[in-house]
Amino acid sequence: MTFDLAPAAPALQLHPYQRRWVQDASRFKIAMFARQCGKTFTSTLELALDVVRAEAEGRRVRWVILSRGERQAREAMNEGVKLHLRAMQAGFKEFETEFSANVRSLEVELPGGSRITALPANPDTARGFSANVLLDEFSFHQDSRAIWRALFPVISKPGLKLRVVSTPNGKGNKFYELMTGKDDGWSRHTTTIHQAVADGLPRDIEELRRGASDEDLWRQEFELEWLDEASSWLDYDLIGACEDDLAGESAHYSGGPCFVGVDIAARHDLFVIWVLEQVGDVYWTREIMARKRISFAEQAALLDGVFARYRVMRACMDQTGMGEMPVEDAQRRHGSMRVEGVLFTGPNKLTLATRGKEAFEDRRIRIPAGDPVLRTDLHKLRKETGPTGAPRFVAESDGAGHADRTWACFLALNAAGQAPPAIDYIPVPGHARGFDNHTHLPADLDFSMPEPGGW
Repeated sequence: MTFDLAPAAPALQLHPYQRRWVQDASRFKIAMFARQCGKTFTSTLELALDVVRAEAEGRRVRWVILSRGERQAREAMNEGVKLHLRAMQAGFKEFETEFSANVRSLEVELPGGSRITALPANPDTARGFSANVLLDEFSFHQDSRAIWRALFPVISKPGLKLRVVSTPNGKGNKFYELMTGKDDGWSRHTTTIHQAVADGLPRDIEELRRGASDEDLWRQEFELEWLDEASSWLDYDLIGACEDDLAGESAHYSGGPCFVGVDIAARHDLFVIWVLEQVGDVYWTREIMARKRISFAEQAALLDGVFARYRVMRACMDQTGMGEMPVEDAQRRHGSMRVEGVLFTGPNKLTLATRGKEAFEDRRIRIPAGDPVLRTDLHKLRKETGPTGAPRFVAESDGAGHADRTWACFLALNAAGQAPPAIDYIPVPGHARGFDNHTHLPADLDFSMPEPGGW
């Protein structure tokens, strides 16, 4: 049985760059696809064609898709594999099982026994299969080198194929090494947004570039450039290592102690509130609010809502310039022991940035995954040396902010790093009614932590 790579069904019509990838039968092949170019559609098509071909020939074939997280694995299965199998009118059963304690596995099985499995990538899942493998968005996988060390011996069996696809994510990961290698047996494909449009992809390049509103984002994710990470305070590899699908969802708040960072703005930049919940020794992002050109009254209302929804132990707010009054008002409403103003002086910014970077390096923070605007904001902060030799931090101001999310994050981490405030009291005479003579405090005084919003 043969397969036409461009059948009448709309789901299987290919542009030349997609056809080149699907028709490349190399055992090891790797590709960079720009955003908006159908990377998932193209890479999963080869898998679907392979299992259907095996079924027609009476063989069984096994493919495993290792994605950055569960959400991406589900997307590859639902918007890729199943889409193609249905277009080819191939019958299949689908399953969702528990691969391990915290990992869900998605699977389709054809009548003859051929299977495709999709699940989040980590060294254990990479080691757990002897099968053909697709590494999806490999440059954003946490511990990409550890995954590679676990995976490559598994696919060493003759005949097994390995496919690696991604957009760039800096130079500090295994994808960069694989994509830039030479004379090593790999077949390499590169499709920028310009190449895709030249091949017939219907996209308005200038409209996309204006909408991106960030030159670094455009150059990396659409023109596939390896950006110089030398002056970026947080490189893309560091940012990607702290991303998690469960971060940024307030529904996952478990009632633990929270720490808040607030970057103040009223006109051109963003007003940002970043909420962290401490879970063990890790700070999970529970909510990020970014607003532009809102009044101080609206800012105060947003902050009051945070104090009502979460058990806030401490909040650090940008007190520089126009921040003086919002900080004073917040301290009056929520207490000066829980709200601290931080002046953005050179030494203070260095302290905030250093503490923030250490949290990322130690993997003690979790941030939302797959958010290009947030990723770009965190990456745009750069450290430079001033005229006097003192370090300073700069970020180009654009429509997406002035690294405002980054500073709100660092303020929240700073709040988490502060020692609990000392509580002063004046002892009263021990003979007062209802007091314990040893402690000089009311015997029934309740020191339990308040419920969220209950201060």
